[in-house]
Amino acid sequence: MAGKDYYKILGVNRTDPPETIKKAYRKLAMKYHPDRNKGDKVAEAKFKEVSEAYAVLSDTEKRKQYDTFGAEGFNQRFSRDDIFRDFDLGSIFRDMGLGGAGRGQSIFSQFFSGGGQGQFRQGGPNYNGFTQQRQVAKGQDLLYELAITLEEAATSAKRKVSYRQGGVQEEISVKIPAGIQSGKKLRLQGKGEAGPYGGPRGDLYVQIKVLDHPLFRREGDNLLLKQEIKFTEAVLGTEIDVPTIDKKTLRLKVPPSTQNSAKFRLKGYGMPSMNGKGQGDAIVEVQVAVPKSLSEEQKALIEKLVEVGL
Repeated sequence: MAGKDYYKILGVNRTDPPETIKKAYRKLAMKYHPDRNKGDKVAEAKFKEVSEAYAVLSDTEKRKQYDTFGAEGFNQRFSRDDIFRDFDLGSIFRDMGLGGAGRGQSIFSQFFSGGGQGQFRQGGPNYNGFTQQRQVAKGQDLLYELAITLEEAATSAKRKVSYRQGGVQEEISVKIPAGIQSGKKLRLQGKGEAGPYGGPRGDLYVQIKVLDHPLFRREGDNLLLKQEIKFTEAVLGTEIDVPTIDKKTLRLKVPPSTQNSAKFRLKGYGMPSMNGKGQGDAIVEVQVAVPKSLSEEQKALIEKLVEVGL
């Protein structure tokens, strides 16, 4: 179930009210209802999908959790049983004129319980006459924002994270993968709040914020660096020292007649890719400095250049 966009499945917006979401589901449920598409596996799959989406978005608390943690975080937190718990398909069918509770139970038993005994936990007898048990709820997930430097993001670093859980101060070591970008979340399973009634603990999500750097600006896996040179150096050519994120110094040759804002690529001196494959580049943007004041001698030389058409 990971990664499903329930809003997209129902064709609604995140800001739409419950009435709009219900109307969208009714339309799709009527279209893909199994009684109207007997033997159609594609329609059956769509019916399951829209029903799952509606089971989440029609429930205020589940929708709030989905909006807070996103599709992936939600489906790590909620099982299929959690999603369909207290979902009254029978009343929905009754409203649509497609049968009442009995038909709704039959659909659940056929499609959502896997045809097994006691698969759909709802705290009461199931649709095949077997007693089911309610699944114990998982504890609350926690979110912690961790600020790191660009240098830390460029290497595989470790940081200590201190946070409160259940009224107690906890400390845990977090491994930061090389190449990580701002906004990425690291999931630490079982480090969240304890579950009620002995349920499993939630997870701790560490959201990364990479701080701005005084020299480098990140563009994907590339690092942009601006270096200033004199007007004469731009005209005649020069060599300049360029720092790298791993604290090296490279010698860059700037050719004659280099224009302002010209860019030079230093291959492999950018950020590592998070997937461990490859390295970005350092891109040096040359800025030609215009002097703010001139001595009399310098001014005379510039005027001579004007005379010869430069």
